[in-house]
Amino acid sequence: MKICRFNTDRVGVIDGESIIDVTDALDMSPKWPLPHGDWIVPQLASLTERGADSSRPKYLLSEVRLESPVANPGKIIGAPINYKAHIEEANADREINQGKTHYTSLDEFGLFLKAGSSLIGPSQTIYPRFRDRRTDHEVELAVVVGKSANRISRHEALQYVLGYTIALDVTVRGKEFPSFRKSADTYSVLGPWLVTADEVPDPNALDLSLSVNGQTKQKSNTRMMIFDVARLIEYASSFYTLHPGDVIMTGTPEGVSPISPGDRLVAEIDRIGRLEMRVGETLD
Repeated sequence: MKICRFNTDRVGVIDGESIIDVTDALDMSPKWPLPHGDWIVPQLASLTERGADSSRPKYLLSEVRLESPVANPGKIIGAPINYKAHIEEANADREINQGKTHYTSLDEFGLFLKAGSSLIGPSQTIYPRFRDRRTDHEVELAVVVGKSANRISRHEALQYVLGYTIALDVTVRGKEFPSFRKSADTYSVLGPWLVTADEVPDPNALDLSLSVNGQTKQKSNTRMMIFDVARLIEYASSFYTLHPGDVIMTGTPEGVSPISPGDRLVAEIDRIGRLEMRVGETLD
């Protein structure tokens, strides 16, 4: 099942070229204080169990504004160096490594967190934060956590996944810590929808790619990840409790390059779909 968020916080199920609006089947009014994570995400599992009622309102997919499929992730977790070829390009490119470190392995460098305020969806625009600094695209498979997980093993990790989506981990290059440089407004993109885990039997065997203005820049397969999806969930949950709606960006392959105002980015991942984004002018 493909689940989306559209037209200012409506929730829908993709049905061919249409969206079935299932918003009124969900409790949108949690009590204060708000629970950890995104309180709508646990309810989405019930949609997969009973299916979407085709008698509900329908909209053409081409006529709606798609938003990030997760509205309020408690944590956006990033894996900085999870493809060997990207480690090699990062170590060879001084604009990426800034001459201050030598990237070796993910378990040595750990994960990082991105600010929730950096999150946008397909109907929005990426705005480079600085005119005089390099900002890069990074396409990634994103994992959406479906239920709370703490100190879980890799053997049970996939049981905690609600689904998957496409992520762009936009990055401004510099000497600051990754969490700082990757948390600017519009620098976390998710979309176009969430594909439930039952439709992705093996998240570690998915082709992924990204093109800029029609030119392919990144092309790989998630089998090339150093830490596979289950290992990443195990690793993340060894440090923090994962809550429903938390997002794990699983790392980017080689081919990262600068983006500029006016660029059109197209990211694709097998079994998930196609995410198109526009790069706008730097906002003063």
